[in-house]
Amino acid sequence: MAYQIRNFLDNDDIKTLDQQGPFRVVEYQRDLSVMPSSAMIAYYSAEMNVRKRQLVCELSKAPVTIQAGAMQWMLGNVQATTGVKGVGDLFGKALRGKGTGESAIKPEYQGDGLLVLEPTYKHLILMNAADWNGSVVLDDGLFLACDSRLQQKAVMRSNISSAVAGGEGLFNLSLNGSGYFCVESECPMSELVEITLSNDVVKIDGNYAIAWSGTLDFTVERSGKSLIGSAASGEGLVNVYRGTGRVLMMPTGKMPNI
Repeated sequence: MAYQIRNFLDNDDIKTLDQQGPFRVVEYQRDLSVMPSSAMIAYYSAEMNVRKRQLVCELSKAPVTIQAGAMQWMLGNVQATTGVKGVGDLFGKALRGKGTGESAIKPEYQGDGLLVLEPTYKHLILMNAADWNGSVVLDDGLFLACDSRLQQKAVMRSNISSAVAGGEGLFNLSLNGSGYFCVESECPMSELVEITLSNDVVKIDGNYAIAWSGTLDFTVERSGKSLIGSAASGEGLVNVYRGTGRVLMMPTGKMPNI
């Protein structure tokens, strides 16, 4: 390694929140680039844990695949590719991207340098697919980065008609194998509710679940057994996760984009 970095990870305003595999999540404790007109907002934002966060990727530990457009800067011996291995692979990725709402082509980076992604106010959560028995499904738009050795698949919902009626997508992105990945969440990990099912079912009114085991059967169904029952309960269609596995759920709704 022929490069040196100063005033980045060693800056006393930058705190490492988590570090797993090739990934490190850092957080800026205060926003120092403010003017008098925005100083009050910056102060109370920091007090309420509204802070900028970044994902730092050490490529010497593993090649990394990221969401398109997420790269901010890279340093050292880094090679970037599209991750496309042929016409058939391109077609498959295009179909998967169309179905899941994710970018069709996710760039892959390898080498022994450093890759830093764009800052965000969302919470960056690191997980290992091995902890999900090698298969985890993500809600639309939450994927940020993963170990390139993880296999990406598009998982189709069991009942297409109800998914369309509920305004949900027909596919979700599934990560398979053993390796680390990062998702962007409106809630910190400390607030996420973890539900473990053993041949049981959980029904959620809205897309509060951010990740669930690939072993679960995911459908969209009426909250009641009939249209009259659904109307009486005041609810309509709900997301249903059935079987044996885990569900990671937000306790509150999604925030507007910042």
